[in-house]
Amino acid sequence: MEQNFIFFNKWVLKNVGIDLNNYKEKQMQRRITNIMNSTGAKTVEEYARILEKNRDAYNAFVKHITINVTDFFRNKEIFDIFESCFMEKVVLKFDHIKIWSAACSTGAEPYSLAMILNKNKVRNASILATDIDNNVLTKARQGEYTKAELTNVASTDLTKYFSEIGPDKYVIKNEIKKYVSFEKQDLLGTQYPKNVQVIVCRNVTIYFKLEARDNVYRKFSESLSRGGLLFTGATETINEPSKFNLEKVDTFIYRKI
Repeated sequence: MEQNFIFFNKWVLKNVGIDLNNYKEKQMQRRITNIMNSTGAKTVEEYARILEKNRDAYNAFVKHITINVTDFFRNKEIFDIFESCFMEKVVLKFDHIKIWSAACSTGAEPYSLAMILNKNKVRNASILATDIDNNVLTKARQGEYTKAELTNVASTDLTKYFSEIGPDKYVIKNEIKKYVSFEKQDLLGTQYPKNVQVIVCRNVTIYFKLEARDNVYRKFSESLSRGGLLFTGATETINEPSKFNLEKVDTFIYRKI
């Protein structure tokens, strides 16, 4: 079976453009096996043939392996700490603020950041939101969510920043959308933006092998302006931040030195 995954990893790199060798092997193989079984395929070779012919199966595969799990203000207490650090250490220091929401999934994270900007009347900031999956970027641009997806949004913010457009369906208002631009980007492949004051990348690098994860943190540091912040997920800790020219300033928040 190991040889089969070698074949499949090469197939994915060629046909999808994602290098699965950068991900933790056993985790990724379990994910592939689970979704492969749902199609009735018995081998990865057979599964590859299905993906070549069936666009719905292909899109489902990409969505499954890119691990699109997100919430508005995910881990709310940590997000509150980030907001305080952002206002104190970034807003007061930089004339213009570029925020990068990396691996943004369906847009909950960058729109959460945009609400923070709006609430605090931060007018000199913009948000670049990127993801590897075109399908989730399309959903993110639409900005439509169910009530269940908005659990962490305060009722006052729900009224202020969202319009109800149907039974259990809300769309984020244009005054929040205007802060955010969306682009396709692969953290493990394409170039990173430069001169960024804040990078938010949460609960993503835990799926990468150590070498790939360290490379991402190194490139994040290169992207940040000195004094800029990196906000990671509640399951991610950078054990030696100094080797990336970072210092820990609070829980899951690091500053470029």
